[in-house]
Amino acid sequence: MPPHGTHRTIVVRGALAVAVLPLTAGALSVPAHAATTITVAADGSGNYTTVQAALAAASSGTVINVKPGTYYGQVSISSAKSGITLQGTTGTATDVVITGNAPASTAGTAGSATMLNLAKDTTVKGLTIANTYAAHDSQALALYAGADRQVYRNVRMLGYQDTFLSWGGTGSSQVRQYVYKSYIEGAVDFVYGNGALVIDSTTIRSLDRASSNNGYITAAATNSSNPYGILITRSTLTSSAAAGTVALGRCWHAGGAADAIGQVLVRDSTLGAHIRQAGAWQDMGGFSWKTCRFSEYNNGGAGASTGTSDRPQISSTTAANYTSQKYLAGSDGWNPVQ
Repeated sequence: MPPHGTHRTIVVRGALAVAVLPLTAGALSVPAHAATTITVAADGSGNYTTVQAALAAASSGTVINVKPGTYYGQVSISSAKSGITLQGTTGTATDVVITGNAPASTAGTAGSATMLNLAKDTTVKGLTIANTYAAHDSQALALYAGADRQVYRNVRMLGYQDTFLSWGGTGSSQVRQYVYKSYIEGAVDFVYGNGALVIDSTTIRSLDRASSNNGYITAAATNSSNPYGILITRSTLTSSAAAGTVALGRCWHAGGAADAIGQVLVRDSTLGAHIRQAGAWQDMGGFSWKTCRFSEYNNGGAGASTGTSDRPQISSTTAANYTSQKYLAGSDGWNPVQ
């Protein structure tokens, strides 16, 4: 698997790319810079025919309503567009599809992301974000979530390798994201990064690679100074892959950083038979999974732990300090939890 060590440099290039997008691309009317609501419709019935054109015209706090249709190419939300809401108009995520097929091998990590979201306090809901790159020889992100206090509700994220990245840059700086009642699909490290990321009441589907190794769900690179990394809670882990062939995650020391001591907790969730008993947590890049902070609590289903040493469990006392609210509160008490 290609290394994940160049994220921060690529973010800068992605942000610059956003800054030079033409404001009038795809416009059907005068750009509504002062408007609080913008409508996108591929059939020409809205203010813009492309999501990117609407974002270029939007200001902080704008609500962008996207009518049903398939929208091709990367959508980039720059750091200057804080507080934006991007939402499908029907509330059915399959009705609005934002799709691309760029691999990181040619476009870079951020360049491969179908949605590159670098804006804080954004909400995305009721749509699909897909990266359909089919060669499976490279990272190919659906979503790059690169800013603080982002919320994704009723969002489908489709990819293969590295579907969803939560990334706050190097060091102890951390972004927070909340994913609720959504769907995430992939095969290799498809939920990864160093953010404080809560995935709540969501279906997480591992693709079948027709192998005795059907991949890894998470790859956390949480900085050692941060107590919280990736939390999967009240969710369903599912797959058509053979029993015992999918790992819950592996230990990603991003760029070989010794202080990238990943933290992942899977709790109060239903685990399918595809989850490994032995080898549920895997080594990566020469680092043992035991150097990371991996654990479970109160899971059920055919793939739940049967008590092997490869499946560390936490106590109810410890679990009380590892709730969704604790992961996301930060220093400002942020609480988007449903």
